[in-house]
This record gives sequence, structure tokens and C-alpha cells, in this order.
Amino acid sequence: MKNHVIAIGLDAADPILLETWMSQGHLKNLQKLRQQGGYGRLTNMEYYKAETPWTTFLTGCLPQKTGYWSPFKFQEGTYEVESVEAYSFNEYQPFYALGDDYRVAVFDMPQSTLADKANGSQVLAWGAHSPQTPSHSQPETLLKDINHRYGKHPALHRDHGDWWDEGYLNRLENALKTGLQKRVGICKDLLEQEQWNLFLTIFGETHSAGHDFWYLSQPDHPLYPHRRVQKDSMLEVFEAADRALGEILADVPEDTYVVVFSVHGSGNNTTDVSSMFLLPEFLYRWSFPGQVAIAPGKPGTPPPPLELNPKRKTWTGEIWQRKHDANPIKRFLRRQLPSKFHPYLDRIFGAPKEDLLSPDQLREQDHAIFWQPTMWYSSFWSKMKAFAIPSFSEGYIRINLEGREPQGIVKPEDYNAVCEELIQELHRLVNPRTGEPVVKKVVRTRQSADDRDPKLPDADLVVVWQETPADVVDHPTCGRIGPVPYRRTGSHRDRGFWIARGPQIEPGSTLPQGHGVDLSPTLLELMGAPIPEYMDGKPLLQKSLVTLEQ
Repeated sequence: MKNHVIAIGLDAADPILLETWMSQGHLKNLQKLRQQGGYGRLTNMEYYKAETPWTTFLTGCLPQKTGYWSPFKFQEGTYEVESVEAYSFNEYQPFYALGDDYRVAVFDMPQSTLADKANGSQVLAWGAHSPQTPSHSQPETLLKDINHRYGKHPALHRDHGDWWDEGYLNRLENALKTGLQKRVGICKDLLEQEQWNLFLTIFGETHSAGHDFWYLSQPDHPLYPHRRVQKDSMLEVFEAADRALGEILADVPEDTYVVVFSVHGSGNNTTDVSSMFLLPEFLYRWSFPGQVAIAPGKPGTPPPPLELNPKRKTWTGEIWQRKHDANPIKRFLRRQLPSKFHPYLDRIFGAPKEDLLSPDQLREQDHAIFWQPTMWYSSFWSKMKAFAIPSFSEGYIRINLEGREPQGIVKPEDYNAVCEELIQELHRLVNPRTGEPVVKKVVRTRQSADDRDPKLPDADLVVVWQETPADVVDHPTCGRIGPVPYRRTGSHRDRGFWIARGPQIEPGSTLPQGHGVDLSPTLLELMGAPIPEYMDGKPLLQKSLVTLEQ
């Protein structure tokens, strides 16, 4: 017999955070649901952990099978990086593309596609964080009708700002709360249309709140003692999400399975500064001994205090104005003048024959990744032994391999030696504020230069950072890099959770621990739907429930 399942994802909601807040009485509806059913933890990919979780959930397949690792794709045979957005789903469809036998409603699922074989309603990119898919629906008029009745989500594509911009933080908090109120009405309307075999929706507000409000909430963040806003905006958004959850589920029939989940979590941001800037600058200095591109410092001295009052409107503007210039006058003026005047400095004082690509130059080329400092170094990639490629989480390193890259300089027979040398040098990076290494480990994605499997990641090496944020690093031969301002204050962790309530799920029980890839086959099992053999994930309830009523 087919069952009815309601699945609600709290995007990037961290289980440790939720468990703490539930125990303190903050998230009453979530705690009630936990008591009525079962609760369990999930793990996920340790690396590419910000880029892959939704694709893994949607397909039930690991990245090694789909070949999808990131919305950024390094184009082999060139030194170009393309923004490809979400997975194509050509090989593996979203798990809810079940054909005519099952009725499904999917609302605001990020990084998905309009699946032709999904029988029901689909709305994408109404208010998701970084949806990586267009705002559209099936039927085509559905999104227009929703926007006409409820309005657009006020935070869609507008949840990218800086921690020092109090106006932005206030606007974002209000937008997220307003979006949650609209979300309740939309979900209730969709649920009242019919009893779907699967109703799936994702709250993107929790993701946005974690990125921007983390330092206002968690005392172990380095910026927490210096916060100007004396309230916990992240908790307030999560409490609003909890109330929205309660309203949506208020009238759900008892025989309906309810699953609330996250496929990845959040914590102090240890990746943005390290992966987007410190790593590419380190690799530049490693490839060109004695040269410095951006943010030189004085090793052997105590680092300056944290940057608490950045002058620029954006983090990338703050980083770019720290570009090194041999001329001290030019260097001084670069720091004092707005970025739009920097090209005039080059005209007056001269510019190097070979130089970094500025954000403005990349923007003029209509380059979608102009805001990533990794791309500023791309004019030098052909001359470097290894270089950093764009990242949303860990540090990703591409070896400039002869025969693979157009102007590769690392011979295939030297590939392993270069990888091992670089791994050793990365482990010598130290945070001078703590005296501790900043690198937790380095993962090799290929064991030889001959491994050209197209489904492997673009990176040859993946740098997994320690849990403590770093705004400055020291290296014995490359010197000090930074300090620079922090970017977003929250980033992702490879942990999630799931709560399930419904027939045959014992109240107050502990659910099996699993991987994020197990969630989609678990939902299919609860629906009474077939589970494709190609899925890497396995139904989590197989061992807990002897049978689901047939």
C-alpha cells in the first residue's frame, strides 16, 4: 500500500546546535516532533561538503558515481573555470521522478531540476539559498500564481553580505522572517490541494542565517566578543522556522509519515578565508619563491589585532586593496582610495607586465566567479606548479600537469613527488594567533598522474582545514599571509540529522545513524515506492521496521 510522506529539510541546520537549543526549550515544535517519533544523526562527505550534499540527497548517489563535485567546473585542456550550477540529472534523476504511479509536490528544493517524470507540482528557486537553478515551476503558471498571491521571497539572491554591515544584517533578518511567514501559507495551500504521496520542501532561511549570523550567536567565534548587535539573530530565525514548521504540520493526518532533516550542518567558518584567499596566495608564493601578490605580513612578530572596521563595502574589495606594490606611495594610495580608482594608479605609477586579474577585469569579461580571489591568480596558473581553483568549502588544488594542462610544467613522473612535497609544506602552515597548524589533513583524489577518470574531482589535492578560524598564517619559507578580514562567519560541517514520525515509529526512539545519501531511499521506502538499484544509499529504517504495512 502506498503511504503519504511529508519531508521538510532545514537547510544547513546543525544537529549540535539544534540539540542544544531543543534542550534549552527554544525549538518547541521540533522537540515535540522528536518526542512523538525518533531522532538520529547523519554524516556526509568530509570534503566538498558544501557543494555536494543536495545532489547526493536528490539522486541517492555519491559524487563518485554522478561525477558532480561543484557548481564550478575546471575545463580540462584550458585554464578556464566555468559556472555550471546544479547537476544536470541526465544520468540520474531526482528520486521523486517516479512517473504516473505517485503524486508528488516539490516546493523550493535547491540545486534541482524540473523533472519530467515527476507527477505533480514542482516549484524551484522561490526562496532557496543559492538555488543553482532558475526560478520556474511545473506547471509553468504555478510560480506566477504563488508570487501573485504571496509575493516573491525577499531574500532570494539577496543573502550575500558582510558581517560588518549592520544594515545588511537587519535587512536579512527581516527578510528571512518574512520569507518564513510566506512559506507557511504556500505550503499549507499545496498540502490542501490533495494528499500527496510525497510533499517535499526545504527551508533555505536556516542556511542563510547560519552564514551571516553565526558570530552573533556562538561565543567561540573570534568576532563574538566584538559584535555590535547584542541579540542572537540566528536563534530568532531558527525559532521562526520552528514556528513555521509547527503551523505547516498542525493538521497533518496521523497516518502520514513526517520527516524533518538536514543533510549537512554548520559551524565557525574555517573555509572562506583559508580556501578562497590564503591558499591561492600560498601557492603563488610557493611557485614563485620570494614573490608576494597580496597581504604580506611580518613573520616572527605578534599578529595585529583582528580587523574589526573594514572600510570597503565587500570582502573582496578589502582583500584586493591589500595587493602588494613595490612603490610605497602606490601601496598607500591603494589602501586609501576606493577600488574604482585603482586602475588610475596603474596608469600613473605603471603596472607590472604580468599581474593579477582584478575583480573589475574579471567582471568586464562577464566572468561569473569574479568575486573569488582564487580567480585573480588565473593569469599565472600556466606558470605555477600547482594552483587553487574556486571553492565553497575546502581548499582545492590542481597540479599543473604536463600532458593534461595546455602548458603543464609538472612531468607525469614527478606528479607523486610534487603532491607529497606540497602536502608536507601545507602542514607547515601555522596560525600565529594560536601557534597551531591550520591544516587538518590533505586528501589525494588521484594516486597517479595517469588517472583521468572524468568523474573524479577537478582537484588533485583537497585541503581540510582545522576547526579554528584563521585570518592569518605563517610559513617558514613563504612568510606571513595576512591578517585579512573574516568573510562569512558560519560555514558547513559534514553532519546532519533526521527526525521521523508516523506509523510503526516508536515515540522517543533513537533512529539509525546513516549518511545523507541514505535519506532519499528512506523516503521512498516510507512511501512504499521502489528503490532504484543504482542508488548508493540504503533505507535507514529497514532494520528498525520489520515491514511497512503493504
